[in-house]
Amino acid sequence: MPAPEVAPVHTHETAKTLGHVNLMVDTLIANATIDDLRAITRNLLATGTPSLAAAFTAAARSRLRQTSARRIATTNGLFTTSHNGIHAIPTQELDNALARARSLYGAGMGFASLSILSSIVKATVGLRWEEDGAMADVLAVIDADISQAMQRQSCKEELEGGRVSDTAVPQEAIGNLWSGIGESARDVEIWGGEFPFDRASNSIECWKF
Repeated sequence: MPAPEVAPVHTHETAKTLGHVNLMVDTLIANATIDDLRAITRNLLATGTPSLAAAFTAAARSRLRQTSARRIATTNGLFTTSHNGIHAIPTQELDNALARARSLYGAGMGFASLSILSSIVKATVGLRWEEDGAMADVLAVIDADISQAMQRQSCKEELEGGRVSDTAVPQEAIGNLWSGIGESARDVEIWGGEFPFDRASNSIECWKF
C-alpha cells in the first residue's frame, strides 16, 4: 500500500514578516562578540537562499545610508609624520575611513565609497614616504580597494541594478577620483616617488557608463 501523500502546510505566519526581533534572538545579538556575530552571519548567508543574501545587503544599504557619511569631514588625521620628521605613516583614522569605504562598496554602494577613497587619495598629495614601509603598503591596499569598488560587484552592480537615479552622481564620484589620482601622479613625479595608484588609474580609464 503506497504511503499517503503529505501536503506541505502553508501558514499565514510563515508568509508575513515579523516586524520585530524575537526577545531571545535580540539578547543574543546584544551580548555575542563581534567575531561570533560575523561567524553566525556568514553561516546564515552561506546556507540560505539567494533572496536572503539580497535582503541582507538591502538592509545593510538602508542602515549605511543613515549612519555613514559619504565624505570625510577632515583628512588631517589620516596620516602623520614618522619619527624622522620627513616620511608619512598611516594612522588609526585612516583604518577607520577605509573600513567605512569597504562597508559601503561591500553593500553595493560603490559610488558612495569612491567619495571616501578619493578624499584619501587627495590627502596623500604633498606627502613623502619610504619606498618600503607601512605607508607604501597601505597605499597599495588603497589602490586595490579602488579597483575592487569599481571593477567588481559594486559600482557596476549599482548601475546595472537600477539603484542610480541620477547619472550625475557616479560621474561626479569618478571625476573627483580621477582628479585626485592626477594630482597624486604629478606630485609623486616632482619628488621622484613611485606612483601608488596604477590599478585605480587603469580601472578609471576602462570605465564606461
